[in-house]
Amino acid sequence: MSSLLLTGATGTLGRAVDSLAVPGETRTLSRRAAPAGLAGASWAQGDLATGEGLDAALEGVDTIIHCATRPRGGDARMTRILVDAARRSTTPPHIVYVSIVGVDRIPLAYYREKLAAEDVVESSGLRFSIQRATQFHNLVFSVVASQRRMPLVLTPSIRVQPIDVHYVADQLLALARTGMAGRMPDIGGPQVVRASDLARATLKSLGTQRPVVPVLLPGAVFAAFRAGHNLAPGNRLGTRTYDDFLAGLPV
Repeated sequence: MSSLLLTGATGTLGRAVDSLAVPGETRTLSRRAAPAGLAGASWAQGDLATGEGLDAALEGVDTIIHCATRPRGGDARMTRILVDAARRSTTPPHIVYVSIVGVDRIPLAYYREKLAAEDVVESSGLRFSIQRATQFHNLVFSVVASQRRMPLVLTPSIRVQPIDVHYVADQLLALARTGMAGRMPDIGGPQVVRASDLARATLKSLGTQRPVVPVLLPGAVFAAFRAGHNLAPGNRLGTRTYDDFLAGLPV
């Protein structure tokens, strides 16, 4: 029987975790019924919004990697429902939770929700690991690519430290396998660069030219980003840069 339950397996990070896991190591949690051939130990149907099916999904599980997230809110409630189910288990599991660098210092609504979810995990009474990471390469690409047909491409006038999602996935699996607990040191990618430079590189990879305009905005959120609270320069993980990511995209 699988000993690791993975939430958010259809997301960018969840897919990376699943791809790096040893076959048979993980059980995927999904609201949907198992596809043909995946029923049994490798698939569990359960709903993090209601708690339905979670008790059965957690049977025999000794670790949860919790990647499920809702950018429009609800992370804390969803995490609380998962934690409550985990505490009901015969052998309460270790929970590995992934968060974002700067959630405690950057006053974005989504970051406040992630911080509240961290608090749920920390106060759960369960053995836990919390890993904060910087933004994934995929997110940077999607934000810029969504503007590629506009007359101008706007980027915040800040520095960023994007990280390859597979490095984060590997870190979460390492925490799950070793059982390391507590708040882990923040991790980021190998380079700290201006967001505008990443935008220009993205447009070049897409074969299009647009003026890139760095935007400097007032307010506490952008002040926190400009102060570098979104960065982890002292703990750079991996060697794959954003240019490497772009070079690996399908032509």
